[in-house]
Amino acid sequence: MIVLHATFPLDPATRDEALDLIEDLVEQSQQEDGMIDYRAATDIADPNVVRFFEQYEDATAFEAHSQTDHFQRFEERLPELLAGEPEVLQFEVDSATELEL
Repeated sequence: MIVLHATFPLDPATRDEALDLIEDLVEQSQQEDGMIDYRAATDIADPNVVRFFEQYEDATAFEAHSQTDHFQRFEERLPELLAGEPEVLQFEVDSATELEL
């Protein structure tokens, strides 16, 4: 499984536009083959920061996601939407266990 955690600092002037694009991106990405989970949330400490959490069955699913029209549209618009450099971390996970709280 491939897991991504990405942090995007949004420009406050384009935040609403960015959130609209992100909403579309998430909705369409969740429908992709090989997608386990795809979520975006604003940071509670800074509403101009959006964090993505993505889980893919494998590297093939991740590569296919990066080639979709909705991802390409989002990626093209990023430079005008960001207030700084994004941080993207990729993890290769052999197993995951749900914990009881």
